[in-house]
Amino acid sequence: MTEVDAMASSAVVEVETPGTELARFETGVRSMLEQFGLPTQQLFVPVPERALMVNNVGGVLEELEPGIRAEAHYVSKMVAAATVGLFDAALNYLWDELVSALRSRVVGFDLAYFFDIAAGNNTDLRRGLKTEDDLPAVDDARLLRASLEIGLISDAGFHRLDHVRWMRNHASAAHPNQNDLAGLELVTFLQVCIREVINTPTDTVTAHTGRLLANVKKELLEPGAVDTAAAFFDQLPADRADTLANGLFGLYTAASRIPMVADNVRLLWPRLWPFVQEAARKNFGIRHGRASASAETEFAAAARELIELVGGTAYLTTEVRAIDMSDALDSLSGAHHGFNNFYNEPGPARRVLALAGEQGDVPEQVRERYVRVIVDCFLGNGYGVSDAAVTSYEAMLARFSSADAALALRLFLDPVYSSLLGHKVGRAQWVALLEILEPKLTSTTDRDLMAAVRAFPGTADKLRHDARIKGLAGVKP
Repeated sequence: MTEVDAMASSAVVEVETPGTELARFETGVRSMLEQFGLPTQQLFVPVPERALMVNNVGGVLEELEPGIRAEAHYVSKMVAAATVGLFDAALNYLWDELVSALRSRVVGFDLAYFFDIAAGNNTDLRRGLKTEDDLPAVDDARLLRASLEIGLISDAGFHRLDHVRWMRNHASAAHPNQNDLAGLELVTFLQVCIREVINTPTDTVTAHTGRLLANVKKELLEPGAVDTAAAFFDQLPADRADTLANGLFGLYTAASRIPMVADNVRLLWPRLWPFVQEAARKNFGIRHGRASASAETEFAAAARELIELVGGTAYLTTEVRAIDMSDALDSLSGAHHGFNNFYNEPGPARRVLALAGEQGDVPEQVRERYVRVIVDCFLGNGYGVSDAAVTSYEAMLARFSSADAALALRLFLDPVYSSLLGHKVGRAQWVALLEILEPKLTSTTDRDLMAAVRAFPGTADKLRHDARIKGLAGVKP
């Protein structure tokens, strides 16, 4: 026999030895079960699969530091169950080890921040999450997603771990199933858990975020600290900026917040807001709307403060914005038609502009009135136009949709607006209004009307009496 043959023979013996021992142990267990009159079929994974697991698990366990390995009780149970041939139970123990490790990372990072992210819009769930003892109330799927969002696991790690979670739900003892697991597959799952959670260091963004949150809750931030945080925000990936905003939002709306924390969030919030994505911004509006609808007045008031702090009222829900816009239009119209209007208009005008937002997204319930009030104010009151408010009016007119522009163009038909066009100021403003509206008109009917209005030889206040123009405007004879 050559030396190579001898080595190969020795390797075979080494592989067969644990298999022989496993087979002998299984025979004893089956004999005991038979004595009890219990079933013995389809209980154990075949011995070769168990031998594969035993021969490979040692190398994977070497990746664990000795101190961590000595405390990994669920891994011990996993290896023991797998050795017996109960791979389904082994996978369940492995998942328990993963969850335990992930929860420890959460506690070491920032528990309240994690709870805010994990609960999301579920206010009922969030109310019940206060201490480390409440972590089991966060289901496994939420645990993984929230850990991904705050940076405790990577994107690739999330997908690998989520696959392990799926297998745990469909091929382990956690639920009835008829799925089989292979020995190498089980070892691979253990390796994924070790590499993606247990042995994975916290990335720099997550570490910096953790320090920032700790400082927010520890002392009032100095201007230099706020500037440093703003520089950090500029380096954040978009999804992590959204997550941090969610955490600060949670700190500010918490019933237990203290004034210092609120002050710190107010300092940071405007610096972070430019980096927050549209979906996250809208979600803050939804959370405010739900709190308002369920009479959670303290939460709703705090949420509204943050949203207004950054001029984000356009992100409030449609129902809330419709009510707010109606009230704001009342204030603007009252100021415009009241005493000392040139001085009183700018504030209400800015309020309406903020509610309309960058996209001019006005709820349908008040959209027609919005168009009418803005055009009314833009045309002036016969004496002039508020110089301090006109920039707000121009901004809102510039954000009119095609439908808004079509309505505004036809307002000369209304005697109230026609009367304004009888004054020099109104006629000058009307010409300026047409310049803004014309590029927005898309239909042939609207553009034909615009051409006829521009070509009208009389003064603008006489437009409503011209039969042809009335016909183009859709007025029936």
